[in-house]
This record gives sequence, structure tokens and C-alpha cells, in this order.
Amino acid sequence: MSLTELIIFYSIELLFWLWIIRWGGAEWLEGSFIAGLFVNVFASRWSADGIRLFAYGSMIITTILFIIALFSPDFRGYF
Repeated sequence: MSLTELIIFYSIELLFWLWIIRWGGAEWLEGSFIAGLFVNVFASRWSADGIRLFAYGSMIITTILFIIALFSPDFRGYF
């Protein structure tokens, strides 16, 4: 994966997590089948706060992996 592709994919994923956290995505996904497809298998049972908490954790982990992949080209295949 090239550096450009890595940055594009990270940006798309970051926008998805920000939509859930800040722009009402958690409320929209709460209790829906779509939450199980996009977020987690068990997310359809979670409240909006639970989905938001999962999004925070996923965003932090994704950011750490992105930073590692920026400096280690061998790691980009796992991202």
C-alpha cells in the first residue's frame, strides 16, 4: 500500500468515527441492524453512548496504527 492510499483510507475511517462521535451517527445507529454491520456485531444492542465509546476506542487505536504505518512501510500491509 502506498503512502497516498494509507492517508486516504485513514481519512475516510477517521471521518466515519467522527460522524459517530460528534455528528449524530451514534443516535442514528442506535438499535439498528446497520450498526451491527458497520460498527460491531453486538452494536445493535448498545445504547448511543456505548456506540460512541466504542468509536472513541477504535479511533485511538486506528490513529496509533496509522502513525506506526507512516514510519514503517512494512506495517502498511496490515493496516
